[in-house]
Amino acid sequence: MIVSVRKAAAVAALSAALAGCGGAAGTSEAGGRARTGAPAAATPVPSAPVPSAAASPSGGALAGTPAKVATLAPGPNGLTPVFERTGQQSDKVVALTFDADMTSDQGPRAAGGERFDNPGLIAALRTLQVPSTVFMTGRWAEEYPDQAKAIGTDPNFEIANHSYSHHAFTSPCYGLPALDGAAARADVDRAFESFRQAGAVNTVPYFRFPGGCYDDRALRALSTAKVTAVQWDVVSGDAFAKDPDAVAEQVLAGVKPGSVVVMHCTRSAAPVTEEAVRKIVPELRKRGYRFVKVSALIGK
Repeated sequence: MIVSVRKAAAVAALSAALAGCGGAAGTSEAGGRARTGAPAAATPVPSAPVPSAAASPSGGALAGTPAKVATLAPGPNGLTPVFERTGQQSDKVVALTFDADMTSDQGPRAAGGERFDNPGLIAALRTLQVPSTVFMTGRWAEEYPDQAKAIGTDPNFEIANHSYSHHAFTSPCYGLPALDGAAARADVDRAFESFRQAGAVNTVPYFRFPGGCYDDRALRALSTAKVTAVQWDVVSGDAFAKDPDAVAEQVLAGVKPGSVVVMHCTRSAAPVTEEAVRKIVPELRKRGYRFVKVSALIGK
């Protein structure tokens, strides 16, 4: 299926319109050099301090502890590694990722009835049996703790860190307020703690920069968090989109073996995502694609 020039332009504009939510990634040249495709050993990499599993009354892993999954080795000079797509991938696998966005100051809007969640989308992913990675902000987990727990205890999903505040880690970045190094590092810890408080178990040591914006300073600030930053190679254009067909066409035209697709789990900002997913999934399966979580791509 080919995307028309008109639709592609409209989708790209809509994508950029959502401040810091999965538009074109804002990377520096130096930041781009920090990418590495070398998987490190699969080890537990908690960002925020958490008790050991032995301290759990049941003897199992404690809620909110990042899981034992593959991460990438640090980049040059110990910088946080960045993953965006599995290179030289012959298997037809693709990871659908969903940003559950909510900024630290949007509480009044939620109290007024604006919906930053999308339970219909999550239900559709379950029905379609699509393993997915949800990049969640800590503020979202606080606003919807029951949903965060339900997603984070469902083996179909894994929860990754999208910061607590959804503020920028470098500037400029779609007009988002920017955090300095120390505040950025604390923001990541606070998000992991929010997942733990909600009772999410299936958390992974991956991080997505708000807006995809980063530079060497941001990668250096997060180097002690022991996370792998995850970007994407396919922009869905679901931000503020009104035409699910255009979103589906954008994804279907861009997916390649090993792709990471960025979408959103926010009804008010991405109202047609569920409908687009219901079109995307069967078509990609018809083309021979298999859906996997990001952890499965990084582990290859």
